[in-house]
Amino acid sequence: MLLLRSTLFQVSFYIVTLLLMIMFSPVLLLPRKWGWWVVPTWSNILQFVMRVTGGIKVEVRGRENLPKGGYIAAMKHQSAWETVALIPLFRSPTFILKRELRWIPIFGWYTAKFKQIPINRGKRSAALAAMMEAAKEAIAEERQILIFPEGTRRPAGGEPKYKFGIAHLYRDLKCPVVPIAHNAGLYWPRASWKVFPGTVIVEILPPIEPGLSPNAFYERMVTDIETASDRLIDEARAARRPSPVLDKVDTLKSAG
Repeated sequence: MLLLRSTLFQVSFYIVTLLLMIMFSPVLLLPRKWGWWVVPTWSNILQFVMRVTGGIKVEVRGRENLPKGGYIAAMKHQSAWETVALIPLFRSPTFILKRELRWIPIFGWYTAKFKQIPINRGKRSAALAAMMEAAKEAIAEERQILIFPEGTRRPAGGEPKYKFGIAHLYRDLKCPVVPIAHNAGLYWPRASWKVFPGTVIVEILPPIEPGLSPNAFYERMVTDIETASDRLIDEARAARRPSPVLDKVDTLKSAG
């Protein structure tokens, strides 16, 4: 039954995404601010699909910690879930994402239209400079820069591997950074066809205001996100039907 439900979830997710991108494609001809509504709409529809087919619900805590205007949102990266479901939390977000995503037909057109920030991982110094210029422009427009500081998805409970690049953004942009923790990897694990029913808990933590040294900022951000994410994983154990991924979490912790 779980495999059948997971298959329905996966197929529905990608078919609905494709249909919505085609249906909404006329907004690509409109000014960005007039067409942005399609992105949170896509997110909300997919979250409905997740609830119906996969049994994945969501609880968001700490919305009051989101500042007004431009800032950086530093998000834990455990799953594909957070790349979709967190978008409606922000007024005018822009993701920092792999340049290769721009090459995906139709999807790439949307990332270009809505001024998402591509980064070429193969040219590190040049990529960082280009990203910084685009990020400065986004903050000047009072947009929210969404970034996964680990760069790639890590298993729930796995050893974190944060990149230091976000510390350079924090230093140069001189704007708040909002750490965001969650436990989505328990319900939609990375590189897994199976999804598990349950409630993803998202915790928006107090912003880290500008003024710290890059090293001090980095240490605080990692501590804040990891402490909260571990706590949310532990909290998930109290669910009526705990995710079986928790067994793998325990294995990772015992191995560590």
